[in-house]
Parts: sequence; C-alpha cells; structure tokens
Amino acid sequence: MSAQPYVITAAMVGAETTREQTPYLPITAEEIAEDAARCREAGAAMVHLHVRTSDGKPSQDAELFRAAIRAIRARCDVLIQTSTGGAVGMTADERCGPLTLTGPDRPDMATLTTGTVNFGDEVFSNPRPLVKEIARRIRALGIRPEIECFDTGMIEQAEWLAKEGLVDLPAHYDFVLGVPGSLGASERALDFMIGSLPPGSSWTVAGVGRHQLPMAELAAGKGGNGRVGLEDNVYVSKGVLAKGNWELVAEAAKRARAKGREIATPQQARELLRLG
Repeated sequence: MSAQPYVITAAMVGAETTREQTPYLPITAEEIAEDAARCREAGAAMVHLHVRTSDGKPSQDAELFRAAIRAIRARCDVLIQTSTGGAVGMTADERCGPLTLTGPDRPDMATLTTGTVNFGDEVFSNPRPLVKEIARRIRALGIRPEIECFDTGMIEQAEWLAKEGLVDLPAHYDFVLGVPGSLGASERALDFMIGSLPPGSSWTVAGVGRHQLPMAELAAGKGGNGRVGLEDNVYVSKGVLAKGNWELVAEAAKRARAKGREIATPQQARELLRLG
C-alpha cells in the first residue's frame, strides 16, 4: 500500500482562520483560485473548500461556492472537495449549500462529519439525524463523501450509515487530529484509527496547528495521505508564516518524497479515492 501515490489535499480557507492571524489567507474567489493553482503546481491533487463573504465571515452560500469552483477550474485541474461542516452553529440547510450545485459546478467530493465533538471552547454538533440527512444529500448529488473523523467512534458511525444505505464501504476517511477538546495528534491515536477502518478503505490525516506537517509526514510513511493548509495551520515552520497554502503543500510533498512516495495527480487521486 505504501507504494501508492500520496494524495495531498489543501485545506485552503476554513471557517476559523482570520486575516489577523495571517495576511495570506485567501478570501475572494479569485484569491482562492490563484492559491489553488499554485497548490496544484506544488503537488496538491485536491482542495478542501470553504468560502467566505467579502468581509471574511464564514459562509456556505451556494453562489459563493459556485464562484470559487468556477474560478479554480478555469485555472487548473485540481479536484474540489466542499465542506458540509461549515462553521459551528450553522443549520443543516446552511451547511448543505454546496450540495445544491449540479452540472459543471458540482464538486468532486464532500465531507461528512459523523459525530459530535468538542471544538475548542465550542461544540461541533452532529447528531445522528443531522448526519443521516447530510449523507442523504451527498448521495443524491451522486458524489462520494469523505468521512471526517475527529474521534474513533465516528468510524463506527460510518458503518451504521452504510447499513442504512447512505454510504458505500470501503470509504475514504479523513482523521482530524489535534483539535483542542478532541482526539490528540499522536502516532498511537493514528495507528488505532487506521486499525479500526473497514478493509480496503483509504485515509488522510489532517493534523491541526504544529502537528500538521509532522502528521502529514507520518501518514506518508504508513501508506496514507495528507491534508495541509491554512484552515488548520498558518505556519510552515516555527514562527514562520506560510506565504500561502501552496507553501505548506510543497513542504508536505517534499516530506512524502523523502519517505519514498510518489505525489498523486488529480487523476490518480480520483482512482485511488474511487471518485468515478
């Protein structure tokens, strides 16, 4: 498995990072697209997409997603994965905004968080009925979900969704590790999550903050994939701001190659993640 190409996902914007934390955060569709194109050149096969209003507030507005998706696809062939997590406190309808996009604006993939978790001093609420509804909408759009797991129980919830006919197994999982109040970013935690997956599943790890690049490197050595970007971490090294998502992608690619991994193209990622 370790010989498979390494899929890098660039989590470009998020809902929490601000321009006060880093002036390099892309906000407008054009800024996101320009950074996405540079991420593609640096080795990213996919971008994980949130959007913002013009004043920088998090949004799940379908038209903002449409503008960003069109701008990205006009520049490069990177795969686009939209968030259905949005920001803490959003309703199901708000969170599912990008799932209303069809035709040439349809995303290639969408995230599906399968459980509730402490998120710093807040709670990222994902009760079972809500998870089931978002899974239904993703399935209706005809795309595959990425099962976003902040803790191990969320892996089992995906198996429950499969029994409900809403998720196909094996699936692709994203382990988000290091969020304050949730599962920490450690090799022991990662190994336990990998060992809990249904046979044949693929996985990515998204380390938060200072854990981002070390966890991406650890994943490369264990046959998995890595997510990096300004959504989860603004530093390329201690105290040094990344000048864009592309700089974090380039560093992740360098570390993966040092582990003997080829960097996946979007087409290879499409095949590895079973996106059709």
